[in-house]
Amino acid sequence: MMKRAFLSLTLFGLVIFCLLSCGAKDDDWIQLFNGKDLTGWTPKITGYDVGENYGETFRVEDGLLTVSYEKYYRFDNRFGHLFYKDKFSDYLLRIEYRFIGEQVEGGAQWAKKNSGVMLHAQSPESMNNQQDFPISLEAQFLGGLGNGDRPTGSLCTPGTNVDIDGKFTTQHCITANAPTYDDEQWITIDILVRNNQEIAHIIDGDTLIKYSNPVIGGGTVNNLKEEANQDGKLLKEGYIALQSESHPIQFRKVMLKDLSK
Repeated sequence: MMKRAFLSLTLFGLVIFCLLSCGAKDDDWIQLFNGKDLTGWTPKITGYDVGENYGETFRVEDGLLTVSYEKYYRFDNRFGHLFYKDKFSDYLLRIEYRFIGEQVEGGAQWAKKNSGVMLHAQSPESMNNQQDFPISLEAQFLGGLGNGDRPTGSLCTPGTNVDIDGKFTTQHCITANAPTYDDEQWITIDILVRNNQEIAHIIDGDTLIKYSNPVIGGGTVNNLKEEANQDGKLLKEGYIALQSESHPIQFRKVMLKDLSK
């Protein structure tokens, strides 16, 4: 059993190394963000209909996909998610992001320099109007606050549970072994998703956290539709969504290599 686990870890490490280092061609990547507009993306903001982009929360400025709150008076728990149009199951996702500016009035303290990307997410159409987060797996983006460690790349599990090191866990957020990035520097994160088998968050070739067997469950999503709450259902695929949680953030690249083909 231990030998099998060791071989699995070794093979997974080789897959990561090859995908990141073997010279993928530019045309191997799907540019989810085209650098011009929000073609292919749909917003869903708490309290608003699917497709309604309250206050132009999600916009493109100077070629950057920007999450902005300049038209907000207060945040008032208007959590938002910008969903890409296609489902994916087996892929490598690369995102370049940076936090900018100041948190909008009314945002929670924990949400300062806090955002993320949702993986294996339910569709925006299947969400309740008042639902705050989609059922999904969140690769969390955190920025340093200048007063200690605040590692990025952790895992949070809205409406889900996962296996860590082969053990089922119901812990909502699991801290990654990752650096803290202060100021407004650009960060590149890679996320390797092999359907339900292995998911890894990676920066500079280092695996920050790895988990498997995501299932629906847990009580960290509010106002969920009853039909979406399929406890124990294994998540093998889903949508990708970028977050708005009250602190401005910009994305320079959002691109994906489909490994299912």
